[in-house]
Amino acid sequence: MQLIRNTLETLKGPADWFTGDVYIDTITTPDERSNVGAAAVRFTPGARTHWHTHPHGQTIWVTDGIGLCQREGGPVELIRAGDRVYFEPGENHWHGAASNRFMVHTAIQQADEAGSPVTWGEPVTDEQYASAPRLDH
Repeated sequence: MQLIRNTLETLKGPADWFTGDVYIDTITTPDERSNVGAAAVRFTPGARTHWHTHPHGQTIWVTDGIGLCQREGGPVELIRAGDRVYFEPGENHWHGAASNRFMVHTAIQQADEAGSPVTWGEPVTDEQYASAPRLDH
C-alpha cells in the first residue's frame, strides 16, 4: 500500500481548454508506472470544455450536479450525478455544466506513447451549447 498525501493545489482550468470557470484537482498523472491520468473537475454553471479528443478514449463519471456532453455529429445529452460517459478513442467531444447548475465529474484517460492524454480543439460555440435539451428540474 502507498498512501499519497495531497500536496497539490486546486488549479483553475486554462482558457485555451475551457469556456467559463472550471477548477481541477489532480488525482493521478501518467508516469513510468502507469499511463492513466485522472482528475476531479468542477464546472460552474455554463462552463464547458473545448472540443477535444483522447488517444485511448475517456471515461467521465458525474459525481454531483447536472451537466451536458456531446460527441461530434450527435445531440447534446443531459448527464446527472451517477452517470458515466465513455468517449471512444479519437472521438471529438465536449462536456460541461448545465446553464443553471454546477457539475462535477471525475475524468479518467490514458496517455499515448508520447505522454499526451488529450488533443484540444476549438471552443464550443454559444450556439452549439444552446442546442442542449431543456432542463426541467
